[in-house]
Parts: sequence; structure tokens; C-alpha cells
Amino acid sequence: MTTLVRRAAALCALAASSVALAACGSTGPGHAPRPAPSAPSATASEAAPSRPPTLAPGPAGLTPVFEHGPRADGRTVALTFDADMTADQGPRAAAGERFDNPGLIATLRKLEVPATVFMTGRWAEEYPDAARSIGRDPRFEIANHSYSHYAFTDDCYGLPTVPEERMRSDVEQAYAAFREAGVPDPMPYFRFPGGCHDKAALKALTAAGVTAVQWDVVSGDAFATDADAVARQVLDGVQPGSVVVMHCTRSAAPVTEEAVRKIVPELRRQGYRFVKVSELIGAANGRR
Repeated sequence: MTTLVRRAAALCALAASSVALAACGSTGPGHAPRPAPSAPSATASEAAPSRPPTLAPGPAGLTPVFEHGPRADGRTVALTFDADMTADQGPRAAAGERFDNPGLIATLRKLEVPATVFMTGRWAEEYPDAARSIGRDPRFEIANHSYSHYAFTDDCYGLPTVPEERMRSDVEQAYAAFREAGVPDPMPYFRFPGGCHDKAALKALTAAGVTAVQWDVVSGDAFATDADAVARQVLDGVQPGSVVVMHCTRSAAPVTEEAVRKIVPELRRQGYRFVKVSELIGAANGRR
């Protein structure tokens, strides 16, 4: 009789234990409890990617413009690289002109430097494997540099001009090219070709929901042949929170990789930390 009682008690304990496990939703060590059906999953919420920081619209709701991060938040600096290619340069690429710069990307990876690449849609179409590789590397972030690399104002370094009514679609076409190339999660940041913009351009892009990103340090790498001169110009101009504009186009900026190999160790020696533009924008938001 005593044995039967003990067996019955053991079975009750086992059943109670099974009910408790089912209620907790546990399937073994390390698994989070299953939430009640009406409650959102804390684990899913934590795993969901946060929205990239952007600036609030400017006066009259115009597209906001970002030039540099806070000066007093430590020695951070963002290296940015424009991957330029105009909509009509396909024949030049077919003839062998290189608008990409794999050596530069490899150097940034080797030096473990995070960076923001402002890419044209035309560049992504010409080099989809490179665009996808850059976009999938957590060290980098890809932002929008228009589809065509045509200017958004008149008289901008001799670039052809996008009509005002097509400005927004030019930006959206670039995002479409990124998706086609397999670039995940491009940033909601836009850099005007040549940096040229006016109130009309800022108004035209309001509905696109982007933050326009300029810079406060010009590297001078475009068409430069002296890497030392480019490095000196950057090193002389950098301040805490700086955004440096450079290029990821071998044919138009052939010494950029060499200049980066000089710039990075010297800025690190001075105590600078390299960040992506999104971190600077996030820091700027925190100081508002």
C-alpha cells in the first residue's frame, strides 16, 4: 500500500512539473519564457533593429542638413566616401574605367575603420557584388548619393542638372538600385552630388524623409595625385565630431587608399575614435 501511495505521489509531482514548464513556455536551458498571447515578446522587441537616428525637419519642414557632430562629446570623427558614377558613364565603365575602389574597402577593413559610403544608384548597378558586400559588413553603412549623380542646383562643378520635379524620384531610384543589388537596410541619409543644394532642393526632398549630410572637412582627394597632401589637408582640418568627405572611385580619386593609410594611424595617435555618420547624428540628437 505504501508503495502505491509513493508511486501516485511521484506521478502527481511529475504532472505538476509538466504543467509548470508548459506555463513558463520553457523548452530547456537558456530559452526565454513564452509571454502571454496578448503581450508583445520582450525578446522580439530587443532583437528588432532600431531606427537609424535622423534630424528633425528644418524650418518650414524642409529637409534637415547635418554637417558635423557635437564638438564636446570626445574625439570622434566620421570618414565618409562618395561612390560616384553618373547615369551616363556606363560606356566608360565598359571600356575599362574603374569607378570602384576595392583596395580602399580592403584597407578600411584591415585597419578596422568604420565608415559611411554615400553610393549612387548607378554605382550599385555597375558593381552589385561590391555594393552588397559593403552593405552587409557591419563595419560600414550605405547612404544615398542620388541615382544619377546629377546636380540638384544649377552651376555645380559642371554636372548635369536634375529638374526639380524629378529630384525626389532620383533619390528613390537609388534606393531601388540598392534593393536590386541586395544591399540590406541602407540609411535614410542623402548627400547632394557636389554638396550643392538650395531651398528648392531641400523642399523637393522633404517627402523622401532623409537627412541631408554634408561635411566640415574636405579631403581634396578628387583628382589628387599626392597622397601626402590629401592626408595633411584632412589632419589639419579634423576637429571632434568632424565629417570628412573622400571618394571611393579609383578613376577620380586614385590616391585615396594611400592617404587613408596615413590618416588613420595619425588620428588614432591623437586620440580620435572612428565612427559612422549615424553615431554622430545620434550624438547630435542627444544634445538637443
